[in-house]
Amino acid sequence: MHESQTLRIEPLHEAPAHETAWTIAAYETPVSDRMWHLTATGATPAPVLQELLNHLADGDGWDTAVGLAVDEKSVTAATKPLVEAGWKHTVDGRFIRWTNPSQDAGVQFDVFAAQKPSSALATWTIWAGPSVDQPTWALHASPHTPASTLADLATELAHGTGTRHHGPRSSAPRQPPPANAKLPAAAPTGPGLPARRLR
Repeated sequence: MHESQTLRIEPLHEAPAHETAWTIAAYETPVSDRMWHLTATGATPAPVLQELLNHLADGDGWDTAVGLAVDEKSVTAATKPLVEAGWKHTVDGRFIRWTNPSQDAGVQFDVFAAQKPSSALATWTIWAGPSVDQPTWALHASPHTPASTLADLATELAHGTGTRHHGPRSSAPRQPPPANAKLPAAAPTGPGLPARRLR
């Protein structure tokens, strides 16, 4: 629990990988109704959770207007890192989805859930794995989850955090690269993309 008692983070120990293992909730005052909440499954990668905790610890995540419908400006701000990274944008009924080129990670916005703040449906789903319906891990967020929080998570996702697949390790010793091997080129940056460390 945050020192102001307006931010609560609850870990659920021994939760299965595909079930909720973390719940984060924000309150205007210690005794008010919940402003927004976000859940993470047990398989959510540590770097994604760390980014979320860092964002909240920096005091960010309070730019939300409770009681107002989620507007286009909020959706645009939350998904800007995905658009800048060239992710594909599709509309499928009530869902707006952004997926990476390999289609193993994405963000889904549920327009219906966004208009029903008291609904138990997730407005935002950030995921990685085979599909949004069968993710390896997922974060689910309520309608009033701050756009800045979602944008930070989208940035992490767009830069590959949590989408790497770690296969079984080989017991064979690693061979040194051939003498004529070339080093990979540096990751490109552009005016809309900040330079980032390779992970």
